[in-house]
Amino acid sequence: MAIPTEPIGSIPRPQALIDALASKDCDDPSLLPLYEAAVRDTVERFEATGSPVVTDGEQRKYHNFWTYPVHGLPNANPEGFKIPFAAGHTRRMLRVTHGPFRYQRYADEFLELARRYATVPVKQAVISASALSLMYPAEGIRGYPREQFIDDLLREHETEIRRCFAKGAHSVQVDFTEGRLAMKVDPSGLLLHSFIDLNNLVLARFSLEERRRIGVHTCPGGDRDSTHSADVDYEELLPSLFELRAGRFYIALAGERDRARVLRMIQEHLKPDQTIFVGVTAPIDPRIETAEEVRDRILEAARYIPVAQLGTTDDCGFAPFSDDTSTTRETAFGKIRARVRGTALASEILGR
Repeated sequence: MAIPTEPIGSIPRPQALIDALASKDCDDPSLLPLYEAAVRDTVERFEATGSPVVTDGEQRKYHNFWTYPVHGLPNANPEGFKIPFAAGHTRRMLRVTHGPFRYQRYADEFLELARRYATVPVKQAVISASALSLMYPAEGIRGYPREQFIDDLLREHETEIRRCFAKGAHSVQVDFTEGRLAMKVDPSGLLLHSFIDLNNLVLARFSLEERRRIGVHTCPGGDRDSTHSADVDYEELLPSLFELRAGRFYIALAGERDRARVLRMIQEHLKPDQTIFVGVTAPIDPRIETAEEVRDRILEAARYIPVAQLGTTDDCGFAPFSDDTSTTRETAFGKIRARVRGTALASEILGR
């Protein structure tokens, strides 16, 4: 049995789609043929790499991986939480203005289209409840207390995950990029612990078997070849991360300066029922890794993580924000091909 390998999610969009989005709203019906063509091409290219699990590349996830479920929300404005990146630019979350809070769409609609073209299992990424909790203003909302907002949020997040499973998702990945960022915003750790508690309230609604198919992705962010929290030491995140009641963890590692140190931390805090997918390719590095480099990174990880609990992934999505053209589709699939081949080489050596 081979070491499992999975992508994170996003793939740079075709230039024709990017150009069309520059002049049209992302839910303009005239874009539907472009979206479908992008998904089909993405799935076909994914499968051509030999990837045993694919995604739709988030081709139709509206503007980004973060706000897709609330794009067009009538009771929100654009003046929400800011995410500052090292390159100097920022991204923003929406801000809820009044209740009730409801998703505008669920990710199962993206999954459904991808499965139309895929011949291998398809995973689906969803945004975390903790990320969307940042939409609620610190000063509160008259007539819509935070407790009611959280109840609405947890229900919507659970609904989305269940809909993805009902549509045949191989696994559901909860994007938790705000985990490391939380320690930058609040070094006391209180914000991070509140995020862990909130996400666990959702995970507790699923059975043990369901949670084995739910994963959590953490990274320092990736946008325009830049990060938002790479300066936050993993030591501040990992002990709390493994308190999440998920079965899979997708951990950015290829871009870390001292991978062995991070692997020792994982070894210390890893629980017996958790599978760790270590990042073996760095999406914000323009150089395409070789299969042999990937192999060696996996062999290094196997010195710390039991092989039966080890998987591989990319550090992050290749274009989490739809207008990011810093990485080409060719580079993204070149890195994925190296990950797949390198994982196979390591599996042979490790007897998997």
